[in-house]
Amino acid sequence: MLEKLPDVIGHALHGVRAGLDAIVFNTLGLREGMAAITLSSLAFADHAPLPARYTADAPEGEGLSPPLQWTGVPAGAACCVLLVEDADSPTPQPLVHAIVVGLPTGDGALAEAALPSAGQPGTGLHVGRNSYLQAAWLPPDPPPGHGLHRYAFQLYALAALPEFSETPGRDELIDALRAQAIASGLLIGTCERPDGSVRIEQDAPAGPAIAG
Repeated sequence: MLEKLPDVIGHALHGVRAGLDAIVFNTLGLREGMAAITLSSLAFADHAPLPARYTADAPEGEGLSPPLQWTGVPAGAACCVLLVEDADSPTPQPLVHAIVVGLPTGDGALAEAALPSAGQPGTGLHVGRNSYLQAAWLPPDPPPGHGLHRYAFQLYALAALPEFSETPGRDELIDALRAQAIASGLLIGTCERPDGSVRIEQDAPAGPAIAG
């Protein structure tokens, strides 16, 4: 994967980034006049490094999806959706790492490995397509030397339950959000591979997995 890219490529692309302003949370004006959802994780703090077990540098290629939990979903919501984007990918738009639709309303949580990934079947959620066209969790995999990458975990509450396709992509999700979003929450996790060496917080506590 991208860890095998020469350092010189990462350094050359250092200034090429989609940008935090390009994530869906910041592009559609969804926060204006909307309720705020509190999104957090037992595995990492906001704007703190993702433990290696949730990235492409996981031992034996685990690359699990991290546990998440949230509060503050409005009482009138019909469903919730999750979108994870890399704000610092060297692409015109942020790279999509996960989409999950049809999540229940109210205070909720996703356990560790709830999303399918390499060697992990997931827990049967309605998962959309990541940027590699897989209905799965795409573990963070920044190019060596490209600098810090910010992974935006975004949760949205919708006023109605759209009829999503079997594996909805980013554009389909954005259309649904434009029409139905009534609340949103954001959590940032980071990952970096400077100078060809892994520099993820290997010693950061992974936190207990959420049962369920």
